[in-house]
Amino acid sequence: MLSKRLQQFIDESDGKVALFQLEKDYAVKQGLTGTDKIHPPSSASRFEEAYIERSHKETEELINVESYQFIEQQSISYLKEHIDEFIFLESAWFEVIGVDAVSLEVDDVFGTYDAMLGLKLQKKQRDPIEKYLDETLNGNTSYDLLFNGEDGLWDLNFTLNDHPDFHEGLTMLAAYELVYDFLFHLLESVDAG
Repeated sequence: MLSKRLQQFIDESDGKVALFQLEKDYAVKQGLTGTDKIHPPSSASRFEEAYIERSHKETEELINVESYQFIEQQSISYLKEHIDEFIFLESAWFEVIGVDAVSLEVDDVFGTYDAMLGLKLQKKQRDPIEKYLDETLNGNTSYDLLFNGEDGLWDLNFTLNDHPDFHEGLTMLAAYELVYDFLFHLLESVDAG
């Protein structure tokens, strides 16, 4: 699944593709393209062109459309200071891994940082998805996974605090990069079967 999505992304680039190191290593390893056709991206972050919203958790009412600088400069702890808000981020790079967007918020009860998303994988992929989540996250019940038959995708919520590389000193940008990396490796693991 990841190979197909990345291959499509490469094909749409007319033979010259800008890949970050994670995707480049994977593409070369899978034989999707030669290193001579890959060049570094023009931006420092995959999320520079992202669409970012800050919204109320209870009503989902938009507070503000934010710039890249907001996630680059704000600490993830912003969400604890503004517990009634969530951050919604949509990016073309998420499409490469079969995700439309990722929302981050702080759980009102437990005070943990949660990532929420829809994952485009088939229903039959439950076992490899759960295996990856169980092996990678440090908590016992640090995720919720539910197949949504209407949308044909997995609703996945997981606790960022249980990711081994998470800490409250991260910027929101670093937290989103962590989520992207986590999901990329999840798809890689599902593909490996």
